[in-house]
Amino acid sequence: MARRCAATGRGVQSGNNVSHANNKTRRRFLPSLHQVTLLSDVLRQRVRLRVTSNGLRTIEKRGGLDSFLLNTPSAKLQPDAVVLKRRLKKAQAKQAA
Repeated sequence: MARRCAATGRGVQSGNNVSHANNKTRRRFLPSLHQVTLLSDVLRQRVRLRVTSNGLRTIEKRGGLDSFLLNTPSAKLQPDAVVLKRRLKKAQAKQAA
């Protein structure tokens, strides 16, 4: 499983540990990922996603999971979020009909 946020796409970064003697060794900066369960109003079910703390705050700021996914371009979302977005659009169309 990749260490990547489903909402924002943030992943692992790399850099250096720098000692007092200015020796540099490579290190990895891991994102703060959490397995969260979010409620989808359109689908009427719970959805489990792996998101960062920042991604969760972004979802809440934009009005919840459904609003976030429908208003975010698919190019900026991760593949599992794009699949969920398609399911949302399909369910919305079914409710409108």
